[in-house]
Amino acid sequence: MTTPAPLPPPPGARAYPLRTARGDFAVVDLQVPPGVDQRGVALLLPGFTGSKEDFSLLHAPLAARGYRSVAIDGRGQYESDGPADDESAYAQGELARDVLAQAEAAGAPVHLVGHSLGGQIARAAVILDHSPFRSLTLVASGPAQISTSQQQRVKLLRDALAVMTMPEVWDAILAMGPPEEVGGPARGIGGLDHLRRRWLGNKPAQLAATGGQLCTEPDRVAELAAVPLPFHVLSGEKDDTWPVPLLDDMAVRLHAHRTIVPGAEHSPNAEQPLPTADALADFWDSLTEADG
Repeated sequence: MTTPAPLPPPPGARAYPLRTARGDFAVVDLQVPPGVDQRGVALLLPGFTGSKEDFSLLHAPLAARGYRSVAIDGRGQYESDGPADDESAYAQGELARDVLAQAEAAGAPVHLVGHSLGGQIARAAVILDHSPFRSLTLVASGPAQISTSQQQRVKLLRDALAVMTMPEVWDAILAMGPPEEVGGPARGIGGLDHLRRRWLGNKPAQLAATGGQLCTEPDRVAELAAVPLPFHVLSGEKDDTWPVPLLDDMAVRLHAHRTIVPGAEHSPNAEQPLPTADALADFWDSLTEADG
């Protein structure tokens, strides 16, 4: 099978390696257009088996609201390099320190947005050091480990990674069902050609390590609530990875702003991008107004 071309960035956006103190990370970056007041910078972290392209449909509406958006592939994820077989390189603390470096390089303080696994990595970064961040939004990302049904799917994936090549595992994923149902935000962006390309770009150790984290993550909501930042919990109206009532309860515990996006499930950024972008920008605008 021929290798498909990379998914092009949205009109006006630039794809490049963001150089940080902890290495280079592949990003898609859309600046605020001329004539629009610049209101801030958002750093967007994708979920398990995902990539920066999962935010492709958010860039333009965020720019129109005055927010530059920088979507990033984490270490060992799609177009960002990382060790192929050293799971310790993908310990949550290491990934959190990467996020701190990414925020500084993108122009801290930034509004941090983490989807699914990206939300739990974002949470770890904020707990470690909140100073590079203006706010934290958790998108379809819950308080602790993923649901039992999703843990079972991730376990199957991790078992397959131990004995199969990446192309063989991709074929197995397709046999299991739609790729987005294997713990990741794959729906609606780029089609199967892109999804296969980014799957083959992922480092096996990264998938094994982060899949394990999703299945064992402790509840750190109390730690996060002690951090002096504004929080936003955003989700679809249905979610099989973390049930919506669990996300409702987490928002209460965090004293967070809460958004439920109608017509969306685990990937509101891809499934309902315009109302998701508006909800993000409305939250960020409210913080600016409060400061003023």
